[in-house]
Amino acid sequence: MDIIMGAWTWFANNILTQPAYFIGLIVVLGYALMRKPWYDILAGFIKAVIGYQILLVGSGGLTNAFRPIIVGLQQRFNISSMVIDPYFGQNAVQAAMDDPNGPAFIAGKSFSLVMFLLLFAFILNIVLVALKKYTKCRALFTTGHVQVQQASTAFFLILFAFPALRDQDWATLAIMTVVLGLYWAVGSNLLIRDSQELTDGAGLTIAHQQMFGVYFSSRVAEWMSKHSKKESKDVDDIKLPGFLKIFNENLVATGILMTAFFGTILAILGRDFLIEHEFMTESQDFVMYIITTSFSFAVYLSILQLGVRTFVTELTNSFHGISSKLLKGSVPGVDCAVTFGFGAPNAVTIGFLFGALGQFIAIGALILLQSPVVVMAGFVPLFFDNAVIGVYANKRGGLRAACLLPFISGLLQVFGSALIAGWVGMAAYGGYLGMWDWAVVWPIMTGVMKFLSYAGVAIVAIALLAIPQLQYRAHKETYFLEVEDWEKCKEMRTKGIK
Repeated sequence: MDIIMGAWTWFANNILTQPAYFIGLIVVLGYALMRKPWYDILAGFIKAVIGYQILLVGSGGLTNAFRPIIVGLQQRFNISSMVIDPYFGQNAVQAAMDDPNGPAFIAGKSFSLVMFLLLFAFILNIVLVALKKYTKCRALFTTGHVQVQQASTAFFLILFAFPALRDQDWATLAIMTVVLGLYWAVGSNLLIRDSQELTDGAGLTIAHQQMFGVYFSSRVAEWMSKHSKKESKDVDDIKLPGFLKIFNENLVATGILMTAFFGTILAILGRDFLIEHEFMTESQDFVMYIITTSFSFAVYLSILQLGVRTFVTELTNSFHGISSKLLKGSVPGVDCAVTFGFGAPNAVTIGFLFGALGQFIAIGALILLQSPVVVMAGFVPLFFDNAVIGVYANKRGGLRAACLLPFISGLLQVFGSALIAGWVGMAAYGGYLGMWDWAVVWPIMTGVMKFLSYAGVAIVAIALLAIPQLQYRAHKETYFLEVEDWEKCKEMRTKGIK
């Protein structure tokens, strides 16, 4: 048993929760099933891992570039608040477990139970895809670091809903596995059609923290486009007059808009504050620091897009082996950042900025209303929710949708997170996951389970299982073709066959 536990611990720590190597392992498995030569398998593994690492450099750089603003708003104005960010949320769960005076339902629990939850929920995801003829689930959630964050938060929320099961670990894990495993399978399946249309059949979907949010936004954007009196143009199709034409260049538009956004906030924080907290040195010029920091947003976004292009090609090609031999008719669910390599580049910036506007307005409202829980914006929800929503909304509904829906998302992220984190007690530990699904969908599911007990679990499970069935009923003739033969699917839909 010790050998098995040791092997599982090593695999969980070094492969399953490290998305670069997990994606690399999937590429190796896929190419091996396709009987590729060993050197092609090795090359595919290396390109997939390095491509994902490039993506991580880009996303990490974006987060670090935004850090002065997060720290500044918190300390410069003495705002004591909870940060909505997946890593802060994960740390909050760990802190509650380690706190002997913390919530009775979770204090003293081991984080190893979270890792078991991750394993069992992932296995359930595989089973649901293997039984896709009946479940209609076609997507495998492969974003390892996101799975850890979600497993930890789900662990906290479901224990809160069932405190009587505190000492019954296996019974608790059974309930958690059903809810989380269904969420992964159903959520990533939700976005297959939209993702295939966005990428023109790249053979992937999104497996992240805002799957329901992106789906909801896509449907609203589609509705806006159909019911608008004026044609809703794609962000990148809008030709600006005169000097405004410079905004037609993605790098230029991003550089200018982020300089205005970052510059204003950094100027308010002041040079002395930035030096005191070692974001800049005495010898640096304040104006040049602002410009360099703002331009780095465009730099890291370009790096991120390069990483996406590098690993997606290998993942898509190799997954044919898995989808034809092991999990027939399935696609991998990957990090939401992959969409930045396919959607309108300026939609990324617009989604981020309008999402930020929504969050800041909501935070201001909490402060004015003297809310017991004050939220501080975290960069991950701020960018990776709202920019992704901007990309999908723009694809369906053009510029208006790309502005409006991320703005609404920003409001929901703050108000929803303040409500659920205050209610369950996570706010006291300084963080909550805070992204769209966990600020909107999971608070609803937690409330249903808390007030209806085991009947609530049944309602949540049945509701989740019903979603892919409804998707299938809406597109019976082409539903499985979305994954198995995208070109034929497109051809049939142009003829009006659903």
